[in-house]
Amino acid sequence: MPDIALRFHKDMLVLSPPIEPVLRRQGFDLEQGLEFASLVEPETIRDALRLSVLAGVQCVVTNTSGMTKARLAHQGMEDRSAELLDAALAAARQASPQHVLVEVGPCGLPLDASSKHSLNEHRGQYAHIARLCADRELDAIFLNGFGNPIDLKCALMGIRQASDVPVFASVDVDADGRLADGRHSFEDALDVMLDCGASVAGFATPAPLEQAALLARRACQAGELPVLAQLIVAKDDPRQGRPVPANPYYCPDVLVDASVRLRAEGVQFLRASGAATPAYAGALAIASEGLDVIRCDGE
Repeated sequence: MPDIALRFHKDMLVLSPPIEPVLRRQGFDLEQGLEFASLVEPETIRDALRLSVLAGVQCVVTNTSGMTKARLAHQGMEDRSAELLDAALAAARQASPQHVLVEVGPCGLPLDASSKHSLNEHRGQYAHIARLCADRELDAIFLNGFGNPIDLKCALMGIRQASDVPVFASVDVDADGRLADGRHSFEDALDVMLDCGASVAGFATPAPLEQAALLARRACQAGELPVLAQLIVAKDDPRQGRPVPANPYYCPDVLVDASVRLRAEGVQFLRASGAATPAYAGALAIASEGLDVIRCDGE
């Protein structure tokens, strides 16, 4: 696989959507955790990812969001993280994408920002993942789903303790740019990304396109990192007929205009998330295929 960092600030790239909607439609039981699926149904995971590659995405995201030891402990699998990572990477590579991103979500441990022990415990969760990734074939680690800048800082510092691999960092924000914790702003998270070694600055939002475009502009103006925009699909419902605030991305066709608008704001990486199917990724890929990034500085 080519080095994804060589493509930063160049061509538009699309990330694969979550595979849960595909698996649920197939009747797959996700109660044991999505990571476990790579062990018991590797062909199913591969085929779900391949659908996105066939739709045109360049970057496949692995089903490893719960890969920290703290998260795996809920299934009694904290000692199997290397095995689970290998299975997820194998399924991703078999889909034959241009790039593979290993997704890592928040570890879920209680965090006391005033406690050195608590901060070190958090960093250790992510440093462990970085060490696992060090000898494996992947393009980047994708820190996704974060709603608190302190947690994100721990994740970035933990990764950077053990690895220099590119890191995509994304936080969940509402239409006004408030993080999921309700106390911090998007700029608080962007400052952490810039200061703590993120390679790509990203956000995920269910907000309508106008607000999402403004969030993209804020990310581009914050610094010189490439920007990832994730649009959260509340429900795939073509019968809805038109965008509504509760579900602005109700069908794949809506994302064609979204791709154009977000590119105009300087976004390089695009992703449909939430209930998005591979068809949503295909719409983003078709609308951005062969196009270069529009730089915030006009270059």
